[in-house]
Amino acid sequence: MPHDVTITDHDIPLAVRDHGGPGEPVLLLHGLGGTLEAWDRIELAGHRPVAPDLRGHGLSGDGPWEWERALDDLEAVVAHLDLGNPAVAGHSLGGMLAVLWARRHPECPAIVNLDGLRSAESSPDNYPGMDPVTRDRELASLKAVFDEQSASMGRPLPAELRPMFPARALAERDGQVHARPGAELLEAVRHTPEFRDTIPLLHEVTCDALVVIPTRDPQAMPGGELMAAFRRGVRRDLASLPPHIRVRELDSGHDLLAEQPQAVAALITDFLAAPR
Repeated sequence: MPHDVTITDHDIPLAVRDHGGPGEPVLLLHGLGGTLEAWDRIELAGHRPVAPDLRGHGLSGDGPWEWERALDDLEAVVAHLDLGNPAVAGHSLGGMLAVLWARRHPECPAIVNLDGLRSAESSPDNYPGMDPVTRDRELASLKAVFDEQSASMGRPLPAELRPMFPARALAERDGQVHARPGAELLEAVRHTPEFRDTIPLLHEVTCDALVVIPTRDPQAMPGGELMAAFRRGVRRDLASLPPHIRVRELDSGHDLLAEQPQAVAALITDFLAAPR
């Protein structure tokens, strides 16, 4: 049975769900704006899945977003639960953290990156085959959407929108309900080089890695020609990765964990079970 713990001997409290199990531990990292509950439907038979709320998310404490400090949080989880040298699987922002973890820990047995490769706000060069005028217009429109989303996270959450968020992602402040993470953290993450493009960092990963990319447009986001060009750029740049990094495509949008939980679980368990 899953067991929830809060780590308090760290610079911020860290909420963690230990799913237990007799096998090797796997650290599971959710995406930006998510919580550890994103992994509840992913059954990794033969492993010990452990999922934390990242800093500023869910029931974990607030702290400035710095990638190294986020990695230090994961170190605290590993040490507190005596996980040893776990494999790491992450979705979106969590997948980016998995890449950085493998770079910090070359001895890591394996990582899985579920569409944690680059932001849609990355360099215009990452949209090959698209008319530059149309591309730049659509990127400006996308930036405006992200600007508004970020600003909205700094405002109290209307009652009618609260059911859209997990209960653990809601916090009361000054008598008002706000969604976590807040606008400050979102803006800090959004403009970092690592978030804009993690693919170059994959070349520094020496352990076995599985990269899973979706084939469909993300839900609730402009798609069409811009996202088709985005996927072309991702495929182009993944083609130059070394052979110990495997790439698989999945019939899904960006929210792989919710849209294809069984397929994701199978990809992870099969990859981790492969001989090394």
